[in-house]
Amino acid sequence: MEMTPELKRKIVESLPEWVEREPRLRRRLQAALQQAEDSPPYFDTFEEFIAWVDEDVSAEWTGGRVVLMSPASVPHQRLVAFLDRIIGFFVEQNNLGELLTAPIKMKLENYGPEPDLVFVTNEHKDALKQNFVDGPADLVIEIISPESLGRDRGDKFIAYETAAIPEYWLIDPIRQQAEFYQLDENGRYQPTPLAEDGRFHSQTIPGLWVKPAWFWADPLPSVVDILRQLEII
Repeated sequence: MEMTPELKRKIVESLPEWVEREPRLRRRLQAALQQAEDSPPYFDTFEEFIAWVDEDVSAEWTGGRVVLMSPASVPHQRLVAFLDRIIGFFVEQNNLGELLTAPIKMKLENYGPEPDLVFVTNEHKDALKQNFVDGPADLVIEIISPESLGRDRGDKFIAYETAAIPEYWLIDPIRQQAEFYQLDENGRYQPTPLAEDGRFHSQTIPGLWVKPAWFWADPLPSVVDILRQLEII
């Protein structure tokens, strides 16, 4: 329940009179109320969360709790935009589906993450709602930042595997590591090795390949040059 000024007033009015005569207890109660007021609200359902969250607010919903995301760094945003242009153009030119970027939300069981990039095939386009993806996407890409390291490698990894998202890319610009996971026949993520030429070939987006070396280049490679390599232009 959200701590609105009206709710706070009612709580204060319901306190017994003797609390006013106990300064230490009164200060503790005031601090607790202020903390509750400053904390993100709690929502029992993903639908309540989506109705509350603004399209410009970066937040996730997990078991009722709202987790506000830290602002993304400029390098993080550059890499997201780089992948969005490359993969998005490839998907569009081949009519394979739709690629979306944060702050899009995705509804999973008792979890509403906000991946950096989400791909949904044409076969599953009914999962695209007005302001969220209903159910597991076909590909999720997360760009690791210092504050997201635990979530991306822990909670999200387990949640995406449990939801049977076929492909998960985990890109760590700080350590210059890229991990590509695909579901095996037992529904478990297995790391997919690169080809001898340093390429990763996506199974979810047929014909698409990327080189992790692109991700660490400074500046990032020309998108036009890469699209030529992919024989899109």
